[in-house]
Amino acid sequence: MNAFVHAYRGEQVENRHRVSLAIHGQEGLLAYAGNPGLWAYMRSSAKPFQALALFLTGAVERFGLTEEEVALATASHDGTPKHVAVAARFLEKLGLGPEHLACGIHPPFSREARRALEEAGLSPTPLHHNCSGKHAGMLAAALALGAPVEGYERPDHPVQLLNRKTLSELSGTQPTHATDGCSVPTFALPLARAARAFYLLARPEEAPEAYREPLLRVRQAMRRHPELVAGPGSIDTLLMERLPLVAKRGADGYYGLALSESPQGALGVALKVEDGSSQAREVAVVALLRLLGLDPGPTPWDRPEVRNHRGLVVGHLEAQLEPTWV
Repeated sequence: MNAFVHAYRGEQVENRHRVSLAIHGQEGLLAYAGNPGLWAYMRSSAKPFQALALFLTGAVERFGLTEEEVALATASHDGTPKHVAVAARFLEKLGLGPEHLACGIHPPFSREARRALEEAGLSPTPLHHNCSGKHAGMLAAALALGAPVEGYERPDHPVQLLNRKTLSELSGTQPTHATDGCSVPTFALPLARAARAFYLLARPEEAPEAYREPLLRVRQAMRRHPELVAGPGSIDTLLMERLPLVAKRGADGYYGLALSESPQGALGVALKVEDGSSQAREVAVVALLRLLGLDPGPTPWDRPEVRNHRGLVVGHLEAQLEPTWV
């Protein structure tokens, strides 16, 4: 069946955001909507799997990395002072600095953090980039492998080859890759295969043996430090604070979920809003969780209002999800 997030203006549907998703359970593909075979770039939703390199290379032990630093390696963070401090500490443990990060620079996602920088007359640094933790993790893995830190973002670097191998073995499919917004490779998989990887994040004991402890420890770090994975009020943080799951947003309408518990058992979910709308993505994710019998409580993404420039309510967003159960 098809799935959409409808954007209403008044009582009329103005835009239809088509959603494709796949849900993986213990027996395999459990349910889907739209096209479960859709190849989609995971973008930042792949970060929990890229962070596995910290354990696979021994970087955690070598550099004495804490759960906070592991959590930041999975993050699309808001650039708050706490995020920046953890990123700086991470790099200090490696003997490196912000100048070694290849992610580029953008203002903090957090309005408060952005305003504080502006009021202080300061400019953002690579530490404020939402991917600074992921890049610090890749630098740590490079050092642990004995590989050069220069060029760690290139697809032929040993760290990126390891990341590609990891996703291949957890999904059961060889991913393709292109360049992400932060300059490292972003991997594409069919949604159903990505959902399998997220299922193994929910159930590490069913993964190939080499990945079991790394998956468990990455999941624990994210669950214990959800504020570092995104930030106050962000969907990833809110969902992990309220429900027994790992939640990871990705750019351009992608979302991944690893549900340790649900009425259907452990589940892995990969979801893509095909036109890339992040606003529709959040609405679809919350609606899907409710459909699966999980209640996150009130959220800003339940039938959110659309307002015009005067603040008048002129419409709303509403999900219509009718997955097919296999």
